[in-house]
Amino acid sequence: MRRDRLQIINDILFSIQERGGKIRPTKLLYKSNLAHNKMKAYLEELAEKKLIEEGEDKGKKFYCLTEEGVRFINEYRKIRDFVGSFGL
Repeated sequence: MRRDRLQIINDILFSIQERGGKIRPTKLLYKSNLAHNKMKAYLEELAEKKLIEEGEDKGKKFYCLTEEGVRFINEYRKIRDFVGSFGL
């Protein structure tokens, strides 16, 4: 089944949340199941929209989920549940 844009965004954010709110790019690449260039474009957009933040620890990059990112996950879940309640 092909994922739409919002599903991909939710999957990326949820993957970060599952790892305690912080994840390294390589782990995220595997968990998101996207090509590197696609993932990079999504991460840039999510950072612009303040859903994630990029950080560095001991020279290694990581991504953190922001409060807005957590809010997106919660609201997306409500929408998905609502649509599902109609069998769609």
